[in-house]
Amino acid sequence: MSAGAIGAVGMALLLALLVLRVPVAFAMFAIGFGGIAILNGLPAAMSLMASETFTLASSAELVVVPLFILMGNVATATGMSRRLYDAAYAIIGSIRGGLASATIIGCGGFAALSGSSVASALTMGKVSLAEMDRFNYDPRLSTGAVAAGGTLGILIPPSTGFVIYAILTQQSIGRLFLAGVLPGLLLLTIFVLLISLLCWIRPGFGPAGPKTSVSEKFQALGGAAPILGIIVLTIGGIYGGFFSPVEAAAVGAGLVIVTGAAMRRLTLRALWDATQDSVVTTATVMLILIAAHMINPFLALSHIPQAVGAFLGALDLPPFGILLLILACYLVLGCFLEGFAMLVLTMPIFFPVIMQLGIDPIWFGVLLVLTLEMGLISPPVGVNVFIVKSVARDVPLSQIFIGVLPFWGAMLVALILLAAFPQISLFLPNSMIN
Repeated sequence: MSAGAIGAVGMALLLALLVLRVPVAFAMFAIGFGGIAILNGLPAAMSLMASETFTLASSAELVVVPLFILMGNVATATGMSRRLYDAAYAIIGSIRGGLASATIIGCGGFAALSGSSVASALTMGKVSLAEMDRFNYDPRLSTGAVAAGGTLGILIPPSTGFVIYAILTQQSIGRLFLAGVLPGLLLLTIFVLLISLLCWIRPGFGPAGPKTSVSEKFQALGGAAPILGIIVLTIGGIYGGFFSPVEAAAVGAGLVIVTGAAMRRLTLRALWDATQDSVVTTATVMLILIAAHMINPFLALSHIPQAVGAFLGALDLPPFGILLLILACYLVLGCFLEGFAMLVLTMPIFFPVIMQLGIDPIWFGVLLVLTLEMGLISPPVGVNVFIVKSVARDVPLSQIFIGVLPFWGAMLVALILLAAFPQISLFLPNSMIN
């Protein structure tokens, strides 16, 4: 059997394992290790397993993952994330659809803390769904807003998606963080405009909430001031060149812990639970990355990336056409694969093609992360939809999927804009980093 045939069989087995719900890391590790052993011998596979595990475990860049996750977990445990929502609610909650818009803005703020879409959806779901239910919001709008708003966690920096993309492709984490700012704000704005449009067309979707006085608005902003200050200092420190992403993660996590303790909201038990959750999440990410570094050499040995590149080249499409075709593949894959699994599986295949076409890898990274976001709410595997379902247990799953459809369409609009106008993504990294 040829190397290409072995590679094709290996990818088919990998997809079969994923369909059978075998954990992504274990499935990729088994196929990668087994494939290398078949093509290059067992000693080579054993040596690669040891070297890649050590290399990744000792990578200083990956320290941003546990620190930003810890930052988000502590913010949740101390109630700081709820204060972001309360501030947004106090300012715009009195307009029609205001609670849903406040949820989107709260998700955006929490995204700047945790870098996790699942954490954003779960946290804001617990905070906001009961409030929207109390004011008789249509459950399709309320659950759709939470599920879609949660996806901002992997676009608005600090983003775990950008970190993993950077590690897999050897790109700058700082440049990717900068590139995600304007697209993240663009998507957040489109979501808010969409909610306003839906509530204008169907007023019963999002009734107006109670009005708040100017003093109440300032009081809510004052309550959110500590966490807003930490966000500005942490993210602004990266953009201003004062911190590296790793240093910013350490500063942010440290400030959240100190602030929580000073406010007497962080108990030792809460800190222990937040740390445990951060360790488990980090271990999951590390296992996936190690497995990805096992399957990448297998794909290289089987020449699958070269075959895909030759196939795309034979289509005689311009570079932009091939880029759109690749993004369309991601949109389809997002219906069946979890985002990070899709990322680590496809990068060895598509990234060499992107580089050969001369497409800016930072711009492509933003487009890719946005397609991963769309996968988080795409049926039948949309992870964020199931997260919201775990909170809104009385809302049928079908209704939640109906609720996210307009937001999925809004994401498609944002993707088209970002693909048509690369400078939206590249303006900040090109102007602030030489």
